[in-house]
Order: sequence, then structure tokens, then C-alpha cells
Amino acid sequence: MTASASEEGLAAAAVSEWTTRVVTLTRWVGAGRKLTQTGRLTLAHARELVELLDTGDVIDPQTGGQVYRTKSSEELPELNTVLEWARAARLVRVTGGRLATVQTNAKLLERPLPLWERMFETFGALGPAVCPPGWGESMVRSHFAEGIRAVLAGIYAHDGPVSLTQACTWAWEAVSRGYRIADAPDSQRDTWRRCNDRDVHGAMGVLARFGAVRIDGQQEAMSVALTPLGRRGMRRALGEPEPGAPVLQVKTTLLETAEPVVWRRLLVPADIRLGRLHTAIQAAMGWQGYHMHCFTHGDTRYSLPDRELGFRDERATTLAKLLTREGDRIGYTYDFGDGWEHELVLERVGGAEPDTRYPVCVAGGGACPPEDCGGVFGYEQLREVLADESNAEHESMLEWLGLATAAEFDPARFDVDAANQALAGIDASIGGAR
Repeated sequence: MTASASEEGLAAAAVSEWTTRVVTLTRWVGAGRKLTQTGRLTLAHARELVELLDTGDVIDPQTGGQVYRTKSSEELPELNTVLEWARAARLVRVTGGRLATVQTNAKLLERPLPLWERMFETFGALGPAVCPPGWGESMVRSHFAEGIRAVLAGIYAHDGPVSLTQACTWAWEAVSRGYRIADAPDSQRDTWRRCNDRDVHGAMGVLARFGAVRIDGQQEAMSVALTPLGRRGMRRALGEPEPGAPVLQVKTTLLETAEPVVWRRLLVPADIRLGRLHTAIQAAMGWQGYHMHCFTHGDTRYSLPDRELGFRDERATTLAKLLTREGDRIGYTYDFGDGWEHELVLERVGGAEPDTRYPVCVAGGGACPPEDCGGVFGYEQLREVLADESNAEHESMLEWLGLATAAEFDPARFDVDAANQALAGIDASIGGAR
């Protein structure tokens, strides 16, 4: 199949009930529609759209002969999701008490594949629309982007169907970080987990109707897999290059340490953002990510934005902007206390292979020093103490490192397979930062 034929097939698959609804809604908005004082659709417009978009929402539902009046369009989940998705994709916006189209993005309405990609990129903003509020509200609702990204990255890393139970576990692990779950009563933890699983099931259902995933099986045996469109979307989200796209071979060396030198050779997409490169370096080198870091290019430093430290946003800068020719180099500092200085050198520029997942480690040497060992000087002392069983600090050093014998720590040890397993893990956990 030619590249153009493949693109045509993906474009055809990109037409789903959700993209069709978003296009129809955007065109309905036209020159603008007045909103309520709370910024919602009027009920008259909601009634019109429920029919126009065929959302299946029920206005003024009846239960047991009693009518429950719908008070807001927010109570209509399908319609609300369409509206919020159109807003997240920047097809419509709220201005001056009105809902208006964003004219600069109107061309997407005629381009199914770019529209689908924009909607896939912005799905993480739909937590309040996709997940029920109020009693039984899950952690996924307020951490939707993190939870769903963990699920999709995990599926992507497994190259095939995974159980929906496993998908729910990935989401739970991603969104429950930072909460004192262990201190809560068992009944409360069970409720939180059930709400989590309910919302992950709901989100996967939306993505299945969107054409991003395929769900098979029944009840406890249900599995979920990415469609070709979904894999394309995740490849873009994770910054992986298309076949033939530029790939940079970069050697990262930990400076000033005694033999053996600690270094890693990575193949990374040219357009990888520095935030994601940071997670790749951490994984390949063996660092744990406990401390602050920054990249240095001339007099400019990049990290998470910090006005006091003068960092530029690493998430908005690609490596190709800093390394343009073979031999170009930048610095990378990890742990401002211990001061681990690295040098990144561009060795060559190649093309992405179809069956290779990037970033990938192709070579390296030397074991990563233990975290918090005191920098270069402290690491040299650590090695001296471990090499001398008569040293007064020998046993306490073994205990600090969690080792039974000094032979368990080999400064020359490096396993390229273990490095690549760690690199795969940055996507399976939270997808890594682009």
C-alpha cells in the first residue's frame, strides 16, 4: 500500500460519530449563539442539539411517573461531551456571553484526519464531561489527562490487547500518587477504586466510538487495544517519529568521574522535546528522578519554568533546535546539590526505522552512581570504602546501599537491555513528557 493510500484509509477511518457531531455543532454555532448567565447552552438550544446531533440524551426524564426537570445542558452527558470536546479542540470558544467559532481553525472541519488528531490530543481535557460529578466522583475526574495517558501509553507499549482490568490498574496507579490511600479504611479504598474503574470503562467506551481503541470480550474478560488510528495518535503524543523522519544519535557522558566512564548512546527523534529527553536520560543512565535538573545551551538554561532560576520551558523546545550539526553539544545537570554534570554530543543524524520505538539505547558503559552519594567526590569515596573491607565505614556503606556484599556493586556494569526496558517504562507509567 502506498503512503498516500494509507493516509486515505486513515482519513476515512477518522470519520466517527464524535468527529461528525463536533463538526455539526461547530457549523451550528456559526456566527455565534447566546449562552446562559452561567455560561451554558440554553435549554432551547440544548433541545435542538440533542435532536440535531442524535446524542440520545433525555431532557426532563420520567421515572416512576415523576418528571425530573432538566435544569442545565450540563446534565446531558453526550451533548456536554460534544461541546467540551469542540472547545478543547479550539473549534469553538466562549466570548462575551456567547459561543462562537474559532475561524482560524475552521479548515479542520474539512480535513477528517487532522481533526481527529486534534481531538485525540485534547481528549485529556474532558474529565469533567466524561466522568460523573458529585457523590461517587473518582480521582480520575480531576486527574483525567494523567490517568488516560497512562492507560493509552501502557496499551501502546504492549503492542496488542490488554485486559481492561489492567488498564484500570494503570489509571489507578497514575491518579492515586500523592494521596494517602493506605491510611484510608478498606471500604473507602474499595469505593475509590470502583469509581476509578467505572470512569476508565466510560472513557474507553468514548474512545472506542471515536475510533481510537477496540474493545473485545464480555464483563471480566474484556480487553482493549489501540486501532491503527489510535497507534498513530499515541506515536504523535509520545513524540515518536514517522518512518524515515530525522533521528539524532546522541552520546550522553557523565563528566569528571574516574574509570570506568559512565556513558549512554541514544537514538532520539529530532523533534523530541527537552522535557521528554530528560525522562529518557534518567531512564537510560539509571537515575531515579528525585531531584531538579536543567539543560544548558550557551547562556540559556531549560527546565520546568522557574522565574527565579531563569529557566526556559523545556517542554516547548526540541533537541533539534539546540543540536543542529554533528559535534554540537549541550550540558545536562542533575541534582543541583550533588551536581552531576553530563555532556550531550550529537554524533550523527539518521532516519527512523519502521519497527523501532524511540528513544532507544544502542550502547553504553559504566554503572550509574547511587543517588545522594555526594556527587563526584562522594562517589569516589564510596568506591574506596566498598573496595576496602577493613574500612570503618565499610559495613555502614553496604547497609546504606542495601547490599549484602561489595561484589554486588560493579562500577563497570551496564546492561543495554535493562536500559531499554527502563526507557519503555517511561511510557508505560505516565507516557513521559514531550
